[in-house]
Amino acid sequence: MSGLIGKKIGMTSLYDSDGNLVGCTVVEAGPCVVTQVKTQEKDGYQAVQLAFDERKEKNTPGALLGHFKKAGTTPKRKLHEFKEFETELKVGDQVDASMLFEEGSFVTITGESKGKGFQGVVKRHGFAGVNDSTHGQHDRSRAPGSVGASSYPSRVFKGMRMAGRMGGRQETIENLKVLKVDKDKNLLVLKGSVPGPKGSTVIIWK
Repeated sequence: MSGLIGKKIGMTSLYDSDGNLVGCTVVEAGPCVVTQVKTQEKDGYQAVQLAFDERKEKNTPGALLGHFKKAGTTPKRKLHEFKEFETELKVGDQVDASMLFEEGSFVTITGESKGKGFQGVVKRHGFAGVNDSTHGQHDRSRAPGSVGASSYPSRVFKGMRMAGRMGGRQETIENLKVLKVDKDKNLLVLKGSVPGPKGSTVIIWK
């Protein structure tokens, strides 16, 4: 699959052709610089490595500085490989939204969801808690309840839904419709939501 590295700008809403108000996400898709072209003969597989988002030189490791210098570009924050591309690319080329995406097409977005820290079972798994506050129940409205299994097997089963870390995981949303493409600013307006907070990096698959 071909694609681009992008940045989530935020959410807005647009009216569709039927007059319905639709929630949308605005994503900055590129421009990305080709920093390496991998071949079957040299690397054992074919891929195009793209780089996106400016990075300060003083905050870039020396090995990466040499890598970007060889590609003839400034240091970038994010690198990603795409194994298929419709057009033939060489090191130093720029790829932007107008080259890959068009209105009415569908894309897949991969990003890291918002981290929510350590959460209880009500927020994390949708437990109802103890709704009836009578019969001697005290401060149990958000408690998980029993997790054991009696004297046999005397353990808690793996996969039991309990409190724990929530969010901050890689998530992929498929088949998001491209409602608008701003070719001058490299912006995509996608129908629906995209994982991650504002300003987070996302991978846009075609």
